[in-house]
Amino acid sequence: MDDPNTPPNRSHGRKAIRPSLKPRELMDPTPELVRVWKAQVITLLPEAFPGILGLSLTGRALKDGLWQLETVPLRQFGEGKHRNVDDTPAGGGAGMVLRPDVMAAAIDDARTRIAPSAPLIYLSPRGRPMTQNMARSLATGPGMTLICGRFEGLDQRVIDHYNMVEVSLGDFVLTGGEIAAQSLIDATVRLLPGVLGNEASTEEESFSDGLLEHPQYTRPAEWRGMEIPSVLMSGHHGEIAKWRRSQSEELTRNRRPDLWSAHRARNKSD
Repeated sequence: MDDPNTPPNRSHGRKAIRPSLKPRELMDPTPELVRVWKAQVITLLPEAFPGILGLSLTGRALKDGLWQLETVPLRQFGEGKHRNVDDTPAGGGAGMVLRPDVMAAAIDDARTRIAPSAPLIYLSPRGRPMTQNMARSLATGPGMTLICGRFEGLDQRVIDHYNMVEVSLGDFVLTGGEIAAQSLIDATVRLLPGVLGNEASTEEESFSDGLLEHPQYTRPAEWRGMEIPSVLMSGHHGEIAKWRRSQSEELTRNRRPDLWSAHRARNKSD
């Protein structure tokens, strides 16, 4: 018999219960939680997850139930004996294209287990660039469903039907969307309450106010003939703040003129 004086488990009252057409493990190691930010990943490589997300701060937060990860193996929705998920491009050409009927089946199944307002995102090199503002916006919602592309990509009809948001990691092509998905999840999860511990640390990072972050230093005070800038050792917080700001502005102006122009335009409008 349970001891009435024993405090309930941290996840008490957070497990979600809903009917499912698919059998679940009797002892599910990662039970579905309610009111927790959730990342769903539809992928041909579910074994790639959690990957780096299972380590360090994001891994600890995942273990503590501050966020939840669900992989949806696309292959189990494939057609025929061999669970085919792709076919040749209409009109000819190299490579293979992910089938819309297979992807739709995976999406329809996954979306029953996440809030309707969670965005459906397709990781694609032709998508809008991933930014800090995007991660900040996603962190305020209930979660997201991510689709990892493979081969020559995904049939355009399923993209249009679900009104997917296409997101790109950068101006280059990867073999699949799994690395991009992990990057977007990591950038978002670290902004969730309680994940970093020190919420102020996100306020001084690169891109937090449209500028690159200032240089950082730590002990020893002198290393290989190079010393920490004296202003940082002065204890004068006002002067330190001014120095850091000027360094951020100089770095941004020299390295990212696009960000610098946007920053100046915002300041003029303000």
